[in-house]
Amino acid sequence: MQAPQTNRRPAAERFHSLNRRRFLRGLGVCLALPAFESLLPRRLLAADAATGALGATTATGAPLRMGFLYVPNGTIPAKWWPTGEGQDFQLNETMAALGGMKDKFQILGGLADVSANQGADGGGDHARAGGTFLTSVRCKKTLGADFRAGISVDQIAAQQIGHLTPFPSLQISCDTVQNAGTCDSGYVCVYQHNLSWSSPTTPLSPETNPRLLFERLFGTGTPADRKLGLIRRQQQQRSILDFVASQTKGVEQELSVRDNQKLDEFLTSVREIEQRIERAEQSVNQRPDPGIDAPAGVPGSFREYVRLNLDMLHLAFQTDNTRVASFIFKGDGNNSDFAEIGINEGHHFCTHHHNDADLIAKTSVIDNFYATQLAYFLEKMEATQDVDGHSLLHNSMIMYGSGIADGNRHTHENLPIILAGAGGGTLTPGRYIQHDPAPIANLYLSLVDRMGVPAVERFGDSTGRLADV
Repeated sequence: MQAPQTNRRPAAERFHSLNRRRFLRGLGVCLALPAFESLLPRRLLAADAATGALGATTATGAPLRMGFLYVPNGTIPAKWWPTGEGQDFQLNETMAALGGMKDKFQILGGLADVSANQGADGGGDHARAGGTFLTSVRCKKTLGADFRAGISVDQIAAQQIGHLTPFPSLQISCDTVQNAGTCDSGYVCVYQHNLSWSSPTTPLSPETNPRLLFERLFGTGTPADRKLGLIRRQQQQRSILDFVASQTKGVEQELSVRDNQKLDEFLTSVREIEQRIERAEQSVNQRPDPGIDAPAGVPGSFREYVRLNLDMLHLAFQTDNTRVASFIFKGDGNNSDFAEIGINEGHHFCTHHHNDADLIAKTSVIDNFYATQLAYFLEKMEATQDVDGHSLLHNSMIMYGSGIADGNRHTHENLPIILAGAGGGTLTPGRYIQHDPAPIANLYLSLVDRMGVPAVERFGDSTGRLADV
């Protein structure tokens, strides 16, 4: 893989972009606001689109976002893949929740992650599925600290455009993170718990705690500073919005009626998330003692946990805190149960159904649960207006999928992949297309091209660009 050289723009040019961002600052608080049409005229958007002043942008000059959402353990293919083809397709049983968003995504068949296939090093499909999913480079089989994968596609983009936003990229997970110990057949756990790699030997561990993610997005200073700010707010029983109230009023006076409505909706979302985290923290002390310290800010319901973190990813994109993100629902090989939706057996156990009808049905329920969370996120992105009048989803490329196709057989060909959003008008959603068999790395090359990254000749095991996306 040949990565492009870092190409930072001159400081004056970067300032030209950043000085249009609006921040509300208070004691220990820095709240980035969405872009507003009344503060960023369309003529400036057009100028930035022409000059590249905003980095990865759409034809209208709005920022282009790229996100990767990972689900573990594969699927029941017969219940996941749609019927029909092109625009005339029908969603299958486990994809039914996405029916209302059918014209906002495309289903891509034929993509493979051959780097995850079993070779001379034997078993370990779950480790390889996670470690190769965004790198397309075979993982080194080891139980030590000499693990090695490859730079991930999100970091190829982040290293080029990350300087344009407060966070070059975000990594989020709704699972515990283990970077040591054995997780799968002689592979160290690091591969299953990290999608993003800034170098072949440097995984970027995701944030799992909603409270810490919230403070990271909206707090200021070092982690110690952010913790101090949180303690101060808790002692005073105040929201972060209280610390920026006076500045909020000043911004309101500059905005149009429509933008003031947008501001109110945004601040309401921030406060609602803050309250949900507070309720989760309060509930920790009310749960049965698990024998270990429960993490503050993590809801007892996995569904609420997922949606809370997805909501913060949505806010991060909306406020241009980042344009690149990876999100792990659960690490591959995870065997947590889904008792809250009636499945008491572990997910991994269910996927190895050996054609048992009951286990197939239970796995399908779990597949549908994940598709429902994707629908929730996409609907929220679609309902949010971006600075150019299009939706946030229109100006995004959101890939959802797994590094395992058939969870029962541990296959890595014909992966279950959804690509949502219109990429600012450069993608063709609303269809199911079965591509000729190709490495998923070919898709990644097509995505980073759209992110404005200088041409990458090859990535992982790519054989070219994926045409017709």
